[in-house]
Amino acid sequence: MTSPLQQKIKITGPSVVTANRTIDGVVIYRTADRGWSTELADAAIVREAEPARALLADAVADDVGAVGAYIAPVRIDDSGDIIPGNLREQIRSSGVTIALPAHA
Repeated sequence: MTSPLQQKIKITGPSVVTANRTIDGVVIYRTADRGWSTELADAAIVREAEPARALLADAVADDVGAVGAYIAPVRIDDSGDIIPGNLREQIRSSGVTIALPAHA
């Protein structure tokens, strides 16, 4: 099995590096200053494969605070807001959007 960094990275539009925080599983995004943020608006936007690969490699190397880093598509709306680029990322970002049964 190849690692994510060995796989061909194809960027078709604006993208970010995302992962889950190890202490609580919260969705986090890699920032331009090599940190992590829970806010998508703080994420470093990449538009080409090489910068995406570098940001991903940096995120994977910084495995203390995050797990499962990967590149995810985003969209930038007319007002400049960054929004998840597909349904999977919308769900990860927003969390469960239906009421779940209460646990007894």
